[in-house]
Amino acid sequence: MRARHRTRTLVAKASSTLLFLTLALSHASVAQAGPREQAKRIHDRIAGVPPSATVLNNMAAQITGGDELAAADIAMENSAFYDVTLKNLAAPWTNEAQSKFVPLNDYIATVIGLVRDNADFRTVLYEDVLYIGNSGLGLPAYSQSNNNHYEALEDGGFSLKDNLIRVNQSTYSGLPTSATAGVMTSRAAARAFFSAGTNRAMFRFTLMNHMCNDLEQVADVTRPPDRIRQDVSRSPGGDSRVFLNNCVGCHSGMDPMAQAFAYYDYEYDATADPDGELGRLVYNTANDRDPVTGTRVKAKYHINSATFEQGYVTPDDSWDNYWRSGANRRLGWDSALSGSGQGAKSLGREFAQSDAFAECQVKKVFENVCLRPPSNASDRSQVTSMVSSFRAQGFDLKQVFAESAVYCMGD
Repeated sequence: MRARHRTRTLVAKASSTLLFLTLALSHASVAQAGPREQAKRIHDRIAGVPPSATVLNNMAAQITGGDELAAADIAMENSAFYDVTLKNLAAPWTNEAQSKFVPLNDYIATVIGLVRDNADFRTVLYEDVLYIGNSGLGLPAYSQSNNNHYEALEDGGFSLKDNLIRVNQSTYSGLPTSATAGVMTSRAAARAFFSAGTNRAMFRFTLMNHMCNDLEQVADVTRPPDRIRQDVSRSPGGDSRVFLNNCVGCHSGMDPMAQAFAYYDYEYDATADPDGELGRLVYNTANDRDPVTGTRVKAKYHINSATFEQGYVTPDDSWDNYWRSGANRRLGWDSALSGSGQGAKSLGREFAQSDAFAECQVKKVFENVCLRPPSNASDRSQVTSMVSSFRAQGFDLKQVFAESAVYCMGD
């Protein structure tokens, strides 16, 4: 019995020693990663595919010469950065389920195009911009009523890096230029967030996707409730305290800003097309009147008006940001803007020029490249540095990808 016990003890000690040596060697290999190993790690993280021998040599040479960012720039020349990495980054922003397993659409294509073109990424929320496939590819024409153009572009295996063309969204959507607001007025976003409901979904998911805050994180019961619509009960379950201590926190800030979307809707046949695949974004111009409201305001803004008749009746698309005061000043609103306006375009600019927007893009890219959220003091310091660099480089998102990849390439 003692011999068997001694044997098990020796085996256990040997196994522990082997594990220690394995971990030590693994740590040493990371700590002593050379330029080629670092180059490969950068390429893998940015493009998601191995580099060719030539690309690897070129990247390693840049790292050896002390220009790691140039090595990352080389990795971003790979088509997979656009076709896979950027698509997977943007796809969850286009649907309420936040799934990346969705077909290419105009929202995703516009994000990819803006990154490819080194554009000011803030314009993603307010510019009259759309990216479509090259007309020479034989694709179905862009349509306001289906996604065939983008699905054919993706299914055909065409490089998005080489075949996306920037155009004016207003030319293809039928919206007035003043009513365009980047991806918020894309067909994909309209289908996901203007479909049915009360258009509050567009506000909430834009806040989540581009400012990294959900409503619970920005709830503030100290803001005035004067712009909360009629469909919100002031005594849920017969208890007014629920409204004052919970509902007010979100609606007092959300409803005054979601008013910016008052003239938009997504129309589709709910019986024949329950998923809205063949629907289209519609907008009431100055000459249009909704048959229910008698104004340009869509009927959905007056839905369930009997719930609390003394509530706010939306008259137009003017909005005000009540979060410029109170706890949500922390989101860093731009003092050069007034905090109020009309329509989605000016609201998109209010969001895009906030500190929260810049920080959100950096954190999302960091997690995408480093395969983890910022999790320690060093990571958080790096994010702060990259936010400053993002601003200094004209909000070019490629810069953020490059700096993230270099930070996580290993020493």
